Amino acid sequence: MSEHDPLRTLLLELALAVGMIACLVGAMFIHTGSMPPLVVVESKSMIHDEGGEMGSIDAGDLILVHDQPGDTIVTYAEATDPSNPAYGYAQHGLEGDVIIYAKNGEDGTPIIHRAIMRVVAEETVLPNREATSPCPEEATYDAERIAEDGLPGSCILTWSVPGTSVSNVSNITVRFDGSDAAYYDCKRPAHAGIESYLVVEQWTPRHEGMLTLGDNNKCSVDQGAEAVRGSAGVHSASGVVGPVRDTWVLGVAGGEIPWLGTVKLMVGGPDSYGTRDVPSSSFIALFAVFGAVLLAPQASEKVFRWWLNRSPEMMEVAKLERDQEAS
Repeated sequence: MSEHDPLRTLLLELALAVGMIACLVGAMFIHTGSMPPLVVVESKSMIHDEGGEMGSIDAGDLILVHDQPGDTIVTYAEATDPSNPAYGYAQHGLEGDVIIYAKNGEDGTPIIHRAIMRVVAEETVLPNREATSPCPEEATYDAERIAEDGLPGSCILTWSVPGTSVSNVSNITVRFDGSDAAYYDCKRPAHAGIESYLVVEQWTPRHEGMLTLGDNNKCSVDQGAEAVRGSAGVHSASGVVGPVRDTWVLGVAGGEIPWLGTVKLMVGGPDSYGTRDVPSSSFIALFAVFGAVLLAPQASEKVFRWWLNRSPEMMEVAKLERDQEAS
């Protein structure tokens, strides 16, 4: 191939593009500690404004996924408790962390929702590991929690919820109305015994973990009607999602790159679930970005040529050329 062979030039440009993408992905991996370091939001469950809003999570946004220990995740209850060290901590338009988790720890599309509160085992007893029913009738068997004998499997008698007034109870009732915990607005009118704020009522969790909720889901929590009346819940192959264990968490939502994930959703066609949920303003902004990317090189070249032509050296060259033409 010659030095100016078109095929050689194309291969070099492709190699350069692949290298730049690899460097970008590598830098994001170093920053987040996760692979992949980005997820595309496919639904409007976290949207704060139907028209789209910078700072909150809209369908079509790219979200950086940070790998961090589960015990460092801040829940809404903790972030709204004045006595908690994390008081005032907020991410993506509301207090508390937004987490990305695998439904019941299984394969499938992960969920990106806010951690509302954490249920923690308080009083426990050792299970009878030889029995079919290893726990007392009033206890909950958590098959993964490490018991006092160092083995997995623990019988939980009572629970506590950090960031609330609920402590050492056999079942959990938390009213997010400013009494048991800070106010959480469901963005719905009170009707038929359903309050306008979040209420977790007489819930006996299956195991330790976090109760999670999409900011736009009007208090229909992922853990279903057992936790909050009227909740549809999030389902996996094994049923409704339980309290989210730390081991199910794939990462914590960090920085937002708006609009660009819409390209991935558009591949599924105009009737795909994710595309229908993308705000119209995101499409406008996306095409504006594409237009800017296409026009920027041409505009910058013109500006550069204009600036170069006004330099003393180029003006001197132009003067010499005019003088030669005149003579």
